[in-house]
Amino acid sequence: MNKPTLSFSQIMSMNFGFFGIQFSFGLQQANMSPIYKYLGADEASLPLLWLAGPVTGLLVQPIIGAMSDRTNSKYGRRTPYFMVGALLCSLCLLIMPYSAALWMAASILWILDAANNVTMEPYRAYVSDRLNKPQHSLGFLSQSAFTGLAQTLAYLTPTMLVLFGMNKDAVNANGIPQITLIAFLVGAFFSFFSVWWSIRSVPELPLTEAEKTAMDARPTGVVATYKDIATAVVEMPSTMRQLGWMSLFQWYGMLCYWVYIVPALALSIFNTRDASTVGFRDAGLLNGQIGGFYNFVAFVSAFALVPLAQKYGPKRMHGLCLCLAGLGMLALPGIQNKWLLFVPMIGVGLAWASIMGNPYIMLAGSIPPERAGVYMGIFNMFIVIPMIIQMLTLPLYYHSLLGGDPRKVIQLAGVLLLLAAIAVLRVKQVEARTVTS
Repeated sequence: MNKPTLSFSQIMSMNFGFFGIQFSFGLQQANMSPIYKYLGADEASLPLLWLAGPVTGLLVQPIIGAMSDRTNSKYGRRTPYFMVGALLCSLCLLIMPYSAALWMAASILWILDAANNVTMEPYRAYVSDRLNKPQHSLGFLSQSAFTGLAQTLAYLTPTMLVLFGMNKDAVNANGIPQITLIAFLVGAFFSFFSVWWSIRSVPELPLTEAEKTAMDARPTGVVATYKDIATAVVEMPSTMRQLGWMSLFQWYGMLCYWVYIVPALALSIFNTRDASTVGFRDAGLLNGQIGGFYNFVAFVSAFALVPLAQKYGPKRMHGLCLCLAGLGMLALPGIQNKWLLFVPMIGVGLAWASIMGNPYIMLAGSIPPERAGVYMGIFNMFIVIPMIIQMLTLPLYYHSLLGGDPRKVIQLAGVLLLLAAIAVLRVKQVEARTVTS
């Protein structure tokens, strides 16, 4: 099927929904470890408290992806999923900063991540559905741009609130800063509004009669959905299989960074491990600033990566960006001047832009278009399984091998990103074939 070529503004509009989705993820990355610490969690258990996202992604995304491949509703093929997911996400963001206990925050995070996952992979499949292959680079790297912009603002919102006059040390009855509460309220608005705007501006393409006939001929129901997932796994393209090794190192490393960056900064810059101290809260604000910076780098560089990925290939560009991030994370714990922290964040920002775009360019070119939903969902398993492995294994050696030092976890992340760079350079890209059954 020849799809209409979209203008630059249309591609930006259709990907604006990613702004809201990633604002939510940015709030989680910047604030969940501090929130858990405020509510009494110890450092070694932090990875286990982050299990919600990977487990819900493992369970939800392949199923939702497969279901969206088979959906033919008056609202569209993918639209019902990411609209419902966006609404649930907004509700959870409204509730999260009012958590009164550790179990409550962890439980809300499970629901929040389930909602984000319901939205995420149908959204990526929608972009793949809507664009011809020559526009895939711009389509997926513009998602990286919106990811960078959204997470820049998500990380910096608490700092901006302080600049506007709010007291950074004002906390609610549960010890959670008021600036964190306001940031989550802002995220609740963007989470739903941006997705609604995208689908209103660039609706899904209607299915052709041939697509409807093929869809009607396929069995429906829970059993058929699981069978479709199993068949897709067995018939997985070789390029997608090879991307699994890259994902293992890449996502294990990134989660190490997100979970332990605030405790690492608190120790290296403010010489504290006590979550009730001003220094620890200052470490949270500093993480917001350097996190906002690396996400701004991701926002700016995502568009620069489009012609570079087209000229040199997404594989080479991704390997280079991962190397820069790995070297930056290795250097990060040895920096005691907070202004120098922004230097390694340039590499982290380039890698984050690449992570959210280049692997999907490689993936979209290797999977059959009629199975875009299920394969995008399965590819998410390549993200969440490494995260689950990290969460279950890191507490086992946090004290014995890393000396209970969060700074060493950041350096471990750097090593893993260098291994991910080597793995992606070994991937052989093979064009997609169309399946007929």
